Amino acid sequence: MAELLSRGKKYKLLRGKLAQAGCMLPVSSSQPIVPLQFQIGPTEILLLIIIALILFGPKKLPELAKAAGEAVRIFREESQKITSMEESKPSISDEDLKKLAEKLGVSTEGKSREQLVEEVIKKAKEQGLI
Repeated sequence: MAELLSRGKKYKLLRGKLAQAGCMLPVSSSQPIVPLQFQIGPTEILLLIIIALILFGPKKLPELAKAAGEAVRIFREESQKITSMEESKPSISDEDLKKLAEKLGVSTEGKSREQLVEEVIKKAKEQGLI
């Protein structure tokens, strides 16, 4: 029982310290858990710049900034390539789709484009073309 009281006191103490720091924890198990949020303000950015100046020196810092900027640019270009590849799926015209369906022996009457594509793919797999 003393151990449980000790845990409760530790939890209250921890909750109090986190509340002072601007973080929140639930009071009871029925309350949702609020994630701890870390924000970087102008003071923290200035502090990071000062630390970088001390570590790397004023001559090396512009080179590091240039390299970081180039890495971000390359990352953005590559991620755009990936998303554009996903968006640009190969397409076939309705006429070519109907011709292909007829060659494979799939009837085209009364079917939507999606149904026709599914049946053409199925038939091509059955015949070992895909």
